[in-house]
Amino acid sequence: MKNCRDILPLLKAFSLISENGVGGKLHIFLEDGNVDDGSIKFCLEQAREAGDELAVKIAELVLECSKTQRRKICGMWREVVE
Repeated sequence: MKNCRDILPLLKAFSLISENGVGGKLHIFLEDGNVDDGSIKFCLEQAREAGDELAVKIAELVLECSKTQRRKICGMWREVVE
């Protein structure tokens, strides 16, 4: 991903879904800050199993990001939900 800020509109939309207040299927990434590939892939599988298309899209994009970018995304999430 060229710029992790490109994911911001998706995070905003994701935060508006009531069950995603604490990160939904992406909780261990967004809330807990686990930025390793294994954690993101786990989130992706959970989102797929739940049929959460927006979470799937976000997780797929996050997998393209560096760990530094992923940390920035977690920070953006905290700003979005505050």
